[in-house]
Amino acid sequence: MSLLRFLAPYLAYLFVSCAGLTSRLRWRGLDQLEAARRVKGRVIYAFWHQRQVFFTWTHRNVGVATLVSRSGDGEIIAKAMSLSGLLACRGSSTRGAAAGARELIKALESGVDVAITPDGPKGPARSVKPGVLFLAQKTGLPIVPITCATSRRLEFSRSWDRFQVPLPFSRAVVRYGSHILVGPDDDLQAKAAELKAVLDRVTEEADREMAA
Repeated sequence: MSLLRFLAPYLAYLFVSCAGLTSRLRWRGLDQLEAARRVKGRVIYAFWHQRQVFFTWTHRNVGVATLVSRSGDGEIIAKAMSLSGLLACRGSSTRGAAAGARELIKALESGVDVAITPDGPKGPARSVKPGVLFLAQKTGLPIVPITCATSRRLEFSRSWDRFQVPLPFSRAVVRYGSHILVGPDDDLQAKAAELKAVLDRVTEEADREMAA
């Protein structure tokens, strides 16, 4: 392993921590999260891949396990997450999907929440893949759409989802949407459309708040 790859998760952790410590953070829709928790206690968070970085600050040390790719880059991400007190379940929609699903279910059974990017790891951007819906259907747990936005950020225009990295000294917001339940007989395409609509709406609301 090169020195840069070894240092990368530590540098990422320090940078995001700096962004979090120097930003003015607001929370929106906490009543939506509380309503979801009344279903079964635990929840399945869903957020667009583009917004994942800031959550390593906002949800540090709160007992959340996240699906992370088995790739080399995923190894760096998993290490950076561990520094923030987050758990990594290795697998993805393209590599190790079954293993990733098993790890997520084990994490839920251990009493922690889980988080999934429905459009990750390679897109298309803001397209809901079935994994999060299958997990909700199998466990009976609610999906909680969640997003974040910052007033100052880097945006990588050449990445498939215009990936964002928060910058220090920002205004920031985390926003929850209404939870979604997936029953055993539900139409998964309809539920995917429902999840996309809520995620898109709360993301647009968060962006408007930061632009104001």
